[in-house]
Amino acid sequence: MAATIIDSVIFGNIFSTEAMRKVWSDENRTQKYLDIEAALARVQGRLGIIPADAAEEIVRNCKLDKIDMVKLAGQTQRIGYPILGVVSQINALCRDKLGEFCHWGATTQDITDTATILQIREALEIVDSELTAFSKALADLAKRHRDTPMIGRSNLQQAVPITFGYKIAGLLSAVERHRQRLTEIRPRILVGEFAGASGTLASLAVGGLETQAGLMQELGLGQPDIAWHTIRDNIAEVGCFLGLVTGTLGKFSTDVKLMMQTEVGEVYEPFAHGRGSSSTMPQKRNPISSCYIHACASVVRQHVAALLDANIADHERSTGPWEIEWIVLPEAFCLTAGALAQSRFVAEGLEVDVKRMRANLDMTNGLVVSEAVMMGLGPHLGREYAHDLVYDICRVAIKEDRPLLDLLVANAEIAKHMDRAALAKLCDPANYLGLSGEMVDRVLRKLKA
Repeated sequence: MAATIIDSVIFGNIFSTEAMRKVWSDENRTQKYLDIEAALARVQGRLGIIPADAAEEIVRNCKLDKIDMVKLAGQTQRIGYPILGVVSQINALCRDKLGEFCHWGATTQDITDTATILQIREALEIVDSELTAFSKALADLAKRHRDTPMIGRSNLQQAVPITFGYKIAGLLSAVERHRQRLTEIRPRILVGEFAGASGTLASLAVGGLETQAGLMQELGLGQPDIAWHTIRDNIAEVGCFLGLVTGTLGKFSTDVKLMMQTEVGEVYEPFAHGRGSSSTMPQKRNPISSCYIHACASVVRQHVAALLDANIADHERSTGPWEIEWIVLPEAFCLTAGALAQSRFVAEGLEVDVKRMRANLDMTNGLVVSEAVMMGLGPHLGREYAHDLVYDICRVAIKEDRPLLDLLVANAEIAKHMDRAALAKLCDPANYLGLSGEMVDRVLRKLKA
C-alpha cells in the first residue's frame, strides 16, 4: 500500500516518473548490492585473495531472483541494515560453504555507499536526459520569439519592454549551466567506497588497495584516495545540484503562473480537455503543471538542507546522519524528475499569446517607454532635466488618463526639438527592446557550439 505521493498509484507520475522510481526501488538497490558483492568476489578471486571456485560460486548466486525479499525485510528490521541479510542469503545459496568468502574484507557501509553511488549514476543519466530535452524546448521558444515584444516587470510592476525570447533565453542560460555543472561534478561524485571498518583496509592488509582498484574498475567508478564513510560532501553536492536545478524550474513555473493570470493572459500551459478546470467554475484554466513544479522544487530545497545536515558526521562511522541520506536522497531525485518532466511538458507545448503581450505593452498609454523618451530628449535638454520633465508629464498622463505621446507633442519645450513622428517612434515599445535579440543569439550560439 503506497503511503507517499511519489509511490502513489494516483499521484506518482505527477510528482515523479516511473524511470526514477525504478532507480531508487528496493529491487534496484538490492541488485546493486548483489552487483557489488559479485564484482568483489571476481576481483578477489583473480587476485588469489579468495579461492577461485568460491568467487565463481558467489557470482553464480548474486541474482536478484534468488533473494527472498520478504525474508530480507525481516532480517533488515532485526539487524538494522540490509547488507548482512543479503550476504547471509548468498552464503546459504552457495555450495560447500564457499559463500563464507562473500563480502571478504568489506563492511556494511562500503557496500551501501557504493550502491548509492551506482544509483546516483543512473539517476543523473535521467536528469541529464530531461535537462537536455528541456533545454531544446526552451531554445525553440527563444528562437521563435526572439523579436516578440512584451513588457518586462520589476517588483510585479511594468518596467521596460523586452522580448519573450529574451525572457526564455535567460532561463535557457541557467539550464545550460546546470548541464555544465553535471559534467563537472560527475568525476567527484561517481567514486565508490571500499575501505573496511574504520576505513584503513586493515582486514585486507595484503591486496587491499588492489582489491579496491579492481572493484572500482569492475563497477566503472572512480577509486577513492581515502575512505569517505563520514566525509559526505559528495552526497551533499549532489543534493545542492538538485536544489539548483529545481530552483530554476521553480522560477520557470512561477513566471508561467503569473503570465497565465486572467488579467495578464500572455502564455498558457498546453491544453488538454478538462485540464486545470475547476469543480465549480467551468471557465477556469489553472496552471496545473506549474503548481506541481513549485511544490517539488520547494520540497527538494528542504531536502538539500537535510543532506547538508547529514554532512556533519561523527568520527569514522556516524550515528544517525548517514541514515538521513537514505530518507531524503531518493525523494529529492524523484521529485526533481517530476519537476523536470512537468517543465518539459510545459515548455514543449507552451501557448504564447503575442497579441495579448502587445496589448499589455500598450495598456499604460505609453508610460512604459518613458525611459526611452527621457533618453531621447537627453541630448537636447540634458539628461537630468529631461528626466524631471518627463516625470511631470507622466504624472499628468496618469491623472488625466491620456496618451503620453499627446502630452509630449503638446509640450512647447519638447516641440522645439522633436516633431510628432520622432516622438511617436520613441513611444513605440517595439523600438525600445535594447539588445534583447542579440542576447538571445548569444545564448543560442553558445548552445549550438
